[in-house]
Amino acid sequence: MEVIIKHLYNVQFEATARGHSVWCDQPLEYGGGDTGMTPPELLLAALGTCAGYYAAKYLQSRQLPYTDLQVRVKAAKSAEPARLSSFQVDVITPPLDPRHEQGVLRAVKSCLIHNTLLSMPPIEVTVASVNAFELTPVA
Repeated sequence: MEVIIKHLYNVQFEATARGHSVWCDQPLEYGGGDTGMTPPELLLAALGTCAGYYAAKYLQSRQLPYTDLQVRVKAAKSAEPARLSSFQVDVITPPLDPRHEQGVLRAVKSCLIHNTLLSMPPIEVTVASVNAFELTPVA
């Protein structure tokens, strides 16, 4: 799995994977043009869409309604170091009996992004000049 991020202008970036792109920017008050979500908002979007996918698959597999499925994700910020310190994921489904509400909860808790954030994977960061390596353009 790979995503290539390319600087566009000022604090605006484009992230591309498998031929799909999203733009990332900052609000006007932080020097951006407000043309896209911020990196933390993209993280919340990743968590919420992953949760939504797992909820939808649970509902679909049981022939339960899922067309009005929604997910809301909120996060609290902390400093020292700057980070998102907690997440709240609210999954809103059509009316379900309690047994299926618990099933949706179990399904969402098996989401890849949810489990990744719980496990705190190591992150290796390197810095190299353009001549040190060549990025392969993503089609």
